[in-house]
Amino acid sequence: MPFDFEDLGIGVLLIKPKVFPDKRGFFLEVFKSTDFSKHNIPIPLQVNMSFSVRGVVRGLHYQITPKEQGKIVFVPKGKILDVAVDIRRSSSTFGKYISAELSESNHYMLWIPPGFAHGFQALEDSLVVYFVTHNDYSPQHERCINYSYIDWAIKEFIISDKDRQCPPLDKAEVFS
Repeated sequence: MPFDFEDLGIGVLLIKPKVFPDKRGFFLEVFKSTDFSKHNIPIPLQVNMSFSVRGVVRGLHYQITPKEQGKIVFVPKGKILDVAVDIRRSSSTFGKYISAELSESNHYMLWIPPGFAHGFQALEDSLVVYFVTHNDYSPQHERCINYSYIDWAIKEFIISDKDRQCPPLDKAEVFS
């Protein structure tokens, strides 16, 4: 199998692809439905990409039912601190979050299932690719929790006006 899947303890998976380097560079698989489906990761329906300069924080975003989304996050250029917050009120890990450094040098990916808010901070200028699964983007189902919930690596950061307006977790619409 070209991937190692590591459960980070709250239902989020760190995916470590097998990298095949040689004098030309390297090769790796980013997605393989037969391997990913064994871990209940569905085939992507929509692929999104963002570019962020160092310090930018994006998130913490999610979509509610019936348009909930899972995400595979991959960083082909740069380095980010990627974060997933458990927002399933009935979960024993409700409110807990994990973070993982994803970068062009480690090639790691993160699977963030529905029921989690997602965000990241660019630790350097970074190109981030999201494979969004389950459902297409739906503005009327989009929700967020406030970015201040996370202890970000870079304390002086750039955040959108929209993300500044997100409610704290205790006031957010979350999964039951």
